[in-house]
Amino acid sequence: MPGPIPKRSDQRRRRNKENGEATKAAGGARVSAAPEADEEWHPIAREWFESLAQSGQSQFYEPSDWATARVWAHLLSQTLESGRPSAQMIQSWSSGATELLTTEGARRRARVELEQQAEEDPAAAAKVAKMSAYRKAAKSG
Repeated sequence: MPGPIPKRSDQRRRRNKENGEATKAAGGARVSAAPEADEEWHPIAREWFESLAQSGQSQFYEPSDWATARVWAHLLSQTLESGRPSAQMIQSWSSGATELLTTEGARRRARVELEQQAEEDPAAAAKVAKMSAYRKAAKSG
């Protein structure tokens, strides 16, 4: 989707219809775990590849996505190890990383939103429950 990065769905006000439904098909073989990073890769390329498995969008990755990520990590590693990274190669890698939904902007354009999992804080939960009780009492009283 070209143009500016869309807002998150909870921040948008729709004035027109959505662009239609996505075409759906069955996914390929389920990947139980991400492939291992190559120990020979440059540390930054290895860190990028390993971060993909920890990222929320990886739940949508098919085997071909992991293969693409391996290729990009290998090329990134070669570029970083060359000592003189080419701007064109970095731009190509950035474009490939975008295809893998590695940035917030890319995910928004694809209409994929990752929610942060909040850790349960008992004190905060008690405050919320207390406020709910006050509101309920105010409405009924």
